[in-house]
Amino acid sequence: MALEMRVLQADEWDVWYDHLELAFGGVPESPEERELYKSLTDTDRSLGVWNGDTCVGSAGAFTFRLSVPGGALVPAAGVSMVGVSPTHRRRGVLTSLMRRQLDDVRAGGEPLAVLTASEPAIYGRFGYGTATYALSLDIDTTRVRLSVPPGTDGIRLRLVDPREALADCERVYAALAPTRPGVPARQPGWERFPLLDPPSMRGGGSPLKCVVAEREDGEVVGYARYRVTPEWDQTCSEGKVEVRDLDALDPAACAALWRYLFSIDLTWTVRAPRRPVDDPVLHLVSDVRRSRPRTRDALHVRLVDLPAALEARTYAAPMDVVVAVEDAFCPWNEGRWRLAVDAKGAARCTRTADPAELELSVRELGSAYLGGITLTSLAAAGLVRELRPGALTEASRAFAGDVAPWLPHGF
Repeated sequence: MALEMRVLQADEWDVWYDHLELAFGGVPESPEERELYKSLTDTDRSLGVWNGDTCVGSAGAFTFRLSVPGGALVPAAGVSMVGVSPTHRRRGVLTSLMRRQLDDVRAGGEPLAVLTASEPAIYGRFGYGTATYALSLDIDTTRVRLSVPPGTDGIRLRLVDPREALADCERVYAALAPTRPGVPARQPGWERFPLLDPPSMRGGGSPLKCVVAEREDGEVVGYARYRVTPEWDQTCSEGKVEVRDLDALDPAACAALWRYLFSIDLTWTVRAPRRPVDDPVLHLVSDVRRSRPRTRDALHVRLVDLPAALEARTYAAPMDVVVAVEDAFCPWNEGRWRLAVDAKGAARCTRTADPAELELSVRELGSAYLGGITLTSLAAAGLVRELRPGALTEASRAFAGDVAPWLPHGF
């Protein structure tokens, strides 16, 4: 039977999502998680590949605004819910979904597409480059101590119900989003995402807890959401604190929240996945090694409208470089582009017939776009080629950011 690709209809969602669960191993999600994703799904941006009444392929996109260097919030397609049935692999289903989706993203005027990859090797051939990394920590709080900055003792901490504190926490998140590239501004409905807490996601731990950090006037300047997982051996407790979110507007609030998490009774470990790779806690701990830092890829970025994307961010230094871009999957991006950046960091990107000075693929541009991966490091791997002496250093300095880009949550 011939395969048919079509936009998802609302009454097909359950069958479509059943397929997605099967593609990711067949373990049913909790009713709470399923209901949340159903409410967030934009069916007009969701594609299904059907073999008769059976869904055998899927891809969706959320409408995001992504923080980029300079603080602008740029429209971006948050690609998600991508899966192919094990019975229909190696038939071009994924390629056809990616082709249709990127065409739709371009037609909708979004300069960027972004995703998190279950298997990072998959998406490079479609032009996605790894642009952010996530830091994970397992801190031995019996051996690691914190040094806190002045003002920490002036922060008041208060335990609150996560739902009751949601508005205050969202204000903190909204203030921080433009200050770090890679952070999605919260779109309607997504404020529910950090509160998702079905028992099946707790791993034997407590329900989600929330502590807020306040100044003396009562203003909330930070928060941490976490759970405690009790563990006992024959002699004592070896419990863990599992950190879901920690955001703060100033160093004192940040340190006060970490100090609180370190001091919870009957726990020996603070486990914090998905932190920025330049998290301030790395400079507060007495022993980084016993904090067991490790990294993995997080956000993958794809430039869909190359000149619009490059002009949407600001740059750290002036530059005037002609870049030859390879992009076989989205050929409208291919060719030579002059990227000229003025003293204020504003860019103009135009097609040119001038000789190329740098040569790279759109994948490497995606990796460098948020400022966390340098063009110099990509060149050292043979992925960027310098054709004019000095062009690589000039461009790499301009693209680099002051803070590491970070994706605080999945999607």
